[in-house]
Amino acid sequence: MIRGINTRELILEILLEIDEKGKHSHIAVRDALSKYQFLPRQDRAFITRVCEGTLEYRILIDYIIDSFSKIPVDKMKPPIREILRSGVYQIRFMDSVPDSAVCNEAVNLAQRKGFYNLKPFVNGVLRTIAREQNNIKLPSREENLVRYLSVKYSMPEILVTRWLGDYGEETTEKMLQDFLREKPLTVRFRTHKYSEEEICQSLRNQGVELKRAPYLPYAYEISGYNHILALDAFIQGKIQVQDVSSMLVAEVADPKKGDYVIDLCAAPGGKSLHVGDKMGDYGTVDARDVSQKKVDLIEENIQRTGSINVQARVMDATVFDVDSECQADIVLADVPCSGYGVISKKPEIKYRVTPQKQEEIVILQRTILNRAAEYVKPRGVLVFSTCTIAKEENEENMMWFLNNYPFKLESLDPYLPEELHSETTALGYLQLLPGVHKTDGFFIAKFRRK
Repeated sequence: MIRGINTRELILEILLEIDEKGKHSHIAVRDALSKYQFLPRQDRAFITRVCEGTLEYRILIDYIIDSFSKIPVDKMKPPIREILRSGVYQIRFMDSVPDSAVCNEAVNLAQRKGFYNLKPFVNGVLRTIAREQNNIKLPSREENLVRYLSVKYSMPEILVTRWLGDYGEETTEKMLQDFLREKPLTVRFRTHKYSEEEICQSLRNQGVELKRAPYLPYAYEISGYNHILALDAFIQGKIQVQDVSSMLVAEVADPKKGDYVIDLCAAPGGKSLHVGDKMGDYGTVDARDVSQKKVDLIEENIQRTGSINVQARVMDATVFDVDSECQADIVLADVPCSGYGVISKKPEIKYRVTPQKQEEIVILQRTILNRAAEYVKPRGVLVFSTCTIAKEENEENMMWFLNNYPFKLESLDPYLPEELHSETTALGYLQLLPGVHKTDGFFIAKFRRK
């Protein structure tokens, strides 16, 4: 406890915001840590890890709780449920925290939240789990593969079943393993303005550990820092937070100096800024998004990086803009998607899957692609991308587009590192899979207007 702030109480509030109010995990954690900026680095790291870990392993945690509790998890009061979940995560995955301390803190937290009568219940369940944790058996792999993979890797059965059908058992298990692997933050060095050595030195001077990221020479993984907003290289616009998979979009787009580029779903602006950088501050990137809040995020990045050829404005990508018809050399359509490729960063995504949502997303994507097609000049380029691994959003929408619009696929091989070349990249599209490739799950297709 620091200055009246109990870290476990803060964790409970964050988990309830995510579960009860539907808030995105990275936003809920970020907002809480911003509110309590005085918290020591160790406490910030503890809060982040327990919140993210409890979410990531929720299905396994619930399986463990249900094995020892007379009351099923889904019948519990939300605060008690989250107290137990975060407690089990600490017992199961955090050796640095004594089991007795986990149990005592959980009981005290239940009392502070007004559940005095449930103190014995919380204490009994957690102490039993702490005592019996090495005897917990998973469902049988041989008897029910879907159930086994679902519990072991904390992935809903609906997604496990889908991926087994799409990608097979071996690839599916690689993806499930990768979703639970801790990922460092990836940044893009803005080497068109600053030397690689200068950026590296700035980061190392502040104790940041650097490692080259795969596939692209200007991509780095960084760790060992407290808050990215405190890094000089970030403040001065020398680096941009961006996953390598997202960086590949600008490589595939291959903008030329003087091009007019429309980015339809641009927030927070990583791809827009990257394309602008690749044009050497020439040309124009018209970065659009649906709300002022999203455009403000783009504006923040434009101001921080001093990007003079990127402009941001509010515009709904589903609504036709007559002034843009046949005007763009390049259109980027990084459309809203299910987000299955970034489950490792936003674990709550996997618990919000429904067939209805999936159908609605496909329709929304097609609406945006329909608009995007109208903005591309003859012989211009449309780059379609998503951060998902769902075939109906990716390959199936790609084929739908080709069958309905005067475009053809164009090979990605001239723009990609050789290790990513494949039969599909030669045709014009790339599906990156977690655990198979060294990136998030991501899809890119390049169309050339006839």
